[in-house]
Amino acid sequence: MVENRCQLNSSYHEQGYFVIRDYFNAAEISALRKVILKFHEAWKKDNEQFYQEEAFNSSLITGSQYLAYDDRVKLFNFISSKKIMNIVDSVMAANPAFMNTQLFFNPVNPLQKDFWHRDCQYDYDVEDQKQVIQETQVVHFRIPLFDELGMELVPGTHKRWDNEEEFDVRQEEKGRVSSEGLSTGKKIKLAAGDLLVFSADMIHRGIYGLDRLALDMLVFDSTGDYVDYVDDDCLPETSMLEKIEDPRLFMNSIDLKAEG
Repeated sequence: MVENRCQLNSSYHEQGYFVIRDYFNAAEISALRKVILKFHEAWKKDNEQFYQEEAFNSSLITGSQYLAYDDRVKLFNFISSKKIMNIVDSVMAANPAFMNTQLFFNPVNPLQKDFWHRDCQYDYDVEDQKQVIQETQVVHFRIPLFDELGMELVPGTHKRWDNEEEFDVRQEEKGRVSSEGLSTGKKIKLAAGDLLVFSADMIHRGIYGLDRLALDMLVFDSTGDYVDYVDDDCLPETSMLEKIEDPRLFMNSIDLKAEG
């Protein structure tokens, strides 16, 4: 596992991502899917117009709004399971902290197109984006619940700025649009049970189609200034902590919140 961990760390830091095929068995995926579908069906009913018109993802899955106490505990235990934490510890510095969960699905509108982006572009202007990608990291851990077309990533862009083509497409400059193909893009098809780990700030896009339903866990380096993104309701209640085998991911977030 130590050699494996070094390889994963190297792949992540050089390329900005890696995939582990068949990392979760059928029983693990089935149990996770059961909880996630409860959330998804309740969320769709509550957000029907948004879902029908433009949605392609939801968030705050671990919160109390749509899942019962026991289902939340199951989800917290999955997120902090030994399998997940082994990978978290492979790519992140000391004291990784839980940020959020997201669920990605196909938009209802068949004309809606996938699009290239860096997560940081929604919070920072261009000059600040250039700085952010050189600093602390936020990492996506994506688990597809069904076989899907997967993701398209631009390897290495977690550490380098866009070339001219990438920038014009991502920012929709010079008549380009963000749904266009990129010559530097790499498609990664995903199957249920795979684990894709990638930097939030690399250039990427999800690919719509098939039975797309993927759970993303976002984890951040505690030294980064990201605690404001953590929703209190999405952290375990005090009574849940003793039911979680390894709660340190959540405890780090709780501690950062207390310090803030």
